[in-house]
Amino acid sequence: MSSATSPSSIQSEAVAQIERAPTLEELESLRVKYLGRNGQITLLTKEIGKQPADQRKAFGAAVNDAKNAANAALEDRKNALEAAAGPKRPAGAIDVTLPGTRRPVGRRHPLSQTAEHVKSILIGLGFSYDDYPEVENEWNNFDALGMPSWHPAREMQDSFFTETGHVLRTHTTSYQMHAMRASKPPLRAFTLGRCYRRDEVDATHYPMFSQVDGIAIDRGISFCDLKWTLYEWIRGVLGHEVTLRFRPSYFPFTTPSAEVDVFFRGRWMELGGSGMMHPQVLRNAGLDPNEWQGFAFGMGIERITLAQHNIDDIRLLFENDESFLRQF
Repeated sequence: MSSATSPSSIQSEAVAQIERAPTLEELESLRVKYLGRNGQITLLTKEIGKQPADQRKAFGAAVNDAKNAANAALEDRKNALEAAAGPKRPAGAIDVTLPGTRRPVGRRHPLSQTAEHVKSILIGLGFSYDDYPEVENEWNNFDALGMPSWHPAREMQDSFFTETGHVLRTHTTSYQMHAMRASKPPLRAFTLGRCYRRDEVDATHYPMFSQVDGIAIDRGISFCDLKWTLYEWIRGVLGHEVTLRFRPSYFPFTTPSAEVDVFFRGRWMELGGSGMMHPQVLRNAGLDPNEWQGFAFGMGIERITLAQHNIDDIRLLFENDESFLRQF
């Protein structure tokens, strides 16, 4: 075998090229070239048996040295290239140096925003907040409020009944019975929650709506106290530039009664009803109307929300359209 193909010359050539390999890909090519199945150093092992008997031992040792030198050079160069490239990330690892994925910030629903605002103002006026189940009995929802089964006022509110004779509350006014039985007067209390009626769906009506209902009971309470409370509350919600209008009306559970309108952003808008508590309602709650008087009011949260944000269709509040909700 010529010196050009001797183990020592191939060893020198292999080590020199391996030490200069610029990439891991090039290093792998050199490994195949010299140590692969048909690599130059691998083929030298087949030449050992062809050598003269007195030279085989020395030739085999030289081939083994070439193989070990090439493997050592490959390992050193691989470590050097990997160190230069930086630490290798395991599969599925997160590269913390990359820009993060920005997630959208959540927002409270406009109805929830209005409800919390309304609560904070009424609590500031000395009213205590309480909640009660949305499934109500007929007595609290109708009869105790002056609406027995024959009363025409029930026609628009006979809505969703259960098999046990209960009803999904058609107004939060039924809260009055709970409040007056739970606490002795004087008291100021209110609740806020969903109500349900058989309304046709259009731009101003929906089968589900939210309502706030409040009462105040004490000795000597008058309609003046009711007007002052509503002025303070509604101005706190919509701003001090609003004007209120009280229109005589009829509710079975109040007398005298009045619809409450607000002049806001250039137009009149009906907000809800109010009035002095009917003596029979006080009796139904176990109170003597000769000793105690009170007022009550109920307003729709949706109407306040529509007015606050210039929304012209109540359906938008219930459709959960993200493009709409992201505005608030």
